[in-house]
Amino acid sequence: MKVTQTSPTLPITHQLDSILDTVGYTPLIHLKQLSTLTGIDVYGKLEMANPGGSIKDRTSLSILNEGIKNGTITPDTTLIESSSGNMAIGLAQVCSYYSIPLVIVVDPKANKHTLKILKAYGVKVDIVEKPSTNGGYLGARLKRVKQLLEKIPKAVWTNQYGNRANPLAHHQTMAEIAHDLPDADYIFAATSTCGTLMGCAAYIKAENLSTKLVAVDALGSVIFGNKPKDRFIPGHGAGLPSQFLDRKTIEEVVHVSDMECVTGCKKLLSTESILAGGSSGAVVSAFLKRAATIPSDQKVVLILCDRGERYLDTIYNEEWVTNKLNE
Repeated sequence: MKVTQTSPTLPITHQLDSILDTVGYTPLIHLKQLSTLTGIDVYGKLEMANPGGSIKDRTSLSILNEGIKNGTITPDTTLIESSSGNMAIGLAQVCSYYSIPLVIVVDPKANKHTLKILKAYGVKVDIVEKPSTNGGYLGARLKRVKQLLEKIPKAVWTNQYGNRANPLAHHQTMAEIAHDLPDADYIFAATSTCGTLMGCAAYIKAENLSTKLVAVDALGSVIFGNKPKDRFIPGHGAGLPSQFLDRKTIEEVVHVSDMECVTGCKKLLSTESILAGGSSGAVVSAFLKRAATIPSDQKVVLILCDRGERYLDTIYNEEWVTNKLNE
């Protein structure tokens, strides 16, 4: 067993003004066991290292800062958003810091751990109980958002699905990857709003990079024109088309089942000791499915979106997996 050496000297640190200054600049690590397994150099962008535990911290901070800057968000504003989990927590943290009231619309798939975190931040949670005929639970949540906007005085929808500050946040995500691994050949990223994917695409185009983007979507998601289907793992895929997606900017799309999300999470944990969430498992499974077609001299980055603690009752619970995914 090879022991990882640590430096005997203290790392260089610097003082920050607030918790919000810790968003971004997440580590890029060499996934050595997965690299050995596949014969391809593969790296993980650890978005779980953000203070709220996911890549949605970047999106939340970008949307809030832009809204405050242009005057649409003020101290009198109540913010409303629809979320399956991570965006809710990202917004909860930023809104708490700025003392801005927040209402989050969720559906029954939201896990209990996420709801407890939102309660701790003082967020008002509004739960829709039934999916809409057109658009599933996402469609139902968005319909409820519109109702709340009419009901709550001075309410503003942060609209992660159409707010350009969403993909803009991920110019920085891609800039960090390009800085740490200038010769990255492929990036695998999960899709939902497609903000991460399109933000990375915009940076790649602006900097004339040769990096190829692979979109990882859920089986049952309609983002790439497939028919809707029941899905049990939140965080990737969507019941409505993306307002950001430009298909010409991506190399290909890989569709991943709920069970493959679970398998990918367990593979990441067993090989690299990384406890990650469902979309990260999807990205790992997508990479493993495509590894045989990727030349061995290529370098691949997997964007690992969030922590796994919020999935201990689902993805990492054998009883839940058996009951929900093996029926």
